[in-house]
Amino acid sequence: MSEEGSQMNEERTAEDAVELHDGGAEAEVDETKSAPSDRETAGPFDASEVPAIRPYVDLGGIKVAPREGLQLRLEVDERNNRVVAVSLEYAESLLQVQAFSAPKTTGLWNTIRADLTRQLAAQGAEAVEEDGPLGTELLARTDVPAEQGGGVRVARFIAVDGPRWTLRGTIMGKAAVDASAREQVIDLFRELVVVRGDQPLPPSDLLPLRVPAGVQAPQRQDPAAGTTQA
Repeated sequence: MSEEGSQMNEERTAEDAVELHDGGAEAEVDETKSAPSDRETAGPFDASEVPAIRPYVDLGGIKVAPREGLQLRLEVDERNNRVVAVSLEYAESLLQVQAFSAPKTTGLWNTIRADLTRQLAAQGAEAVEEDGPLGTELLARTDVPAEQGGGVRVARFIAVDGPRWTLRGTIMGKAAVDASAREQVIDLFRELVVVRGDQPLPPSDLLPLRVPAGVQAPQRQDPAAGTTQA
């Protein structure tokens, strides 16, 4: 793996430590939906909004449109052998995505973003909100210890509230700081399709992900992250 790829994996590992928690009753909860006005036509899409004949890599709760130069990896929680996220390497960047169940009329992103801000601050990171093409983003900067090379690790959190789901992405690598690369990664994010399904799920539950048909299950463990990679 290249030095750049290794650095992005380290960034992914660090950001994986930020978990989703309930916002609690510390402040008034903003449950309004956060999504671009053209979401239904420009994505990210609900499964009911795309033609059935269009080719996708079917990962269960998320479908990925194939494109040249895109590398896909599944992140697996080894404790219960469950796929918990999809990592997409593209344009010298890493986009890690997860889809969650959400209420029909309200959204999760405003609550998740406030929760992330508190968690990042507790970890010593600087987190600021910025306006982006999908709505409000959260930009996090974390100082890297000298023994790990020093400098600053940057990650950008994005999300869109759809019909009964929220699709969340974490952008690392070049696109976290470079506008041109970020435009390409946002375009990739908007091509994703969320398959919510009809089963009843509590809000904030991770939508089930799976290894695509015909692909061997991941075998290689990343000891630093406690996950297995495909």
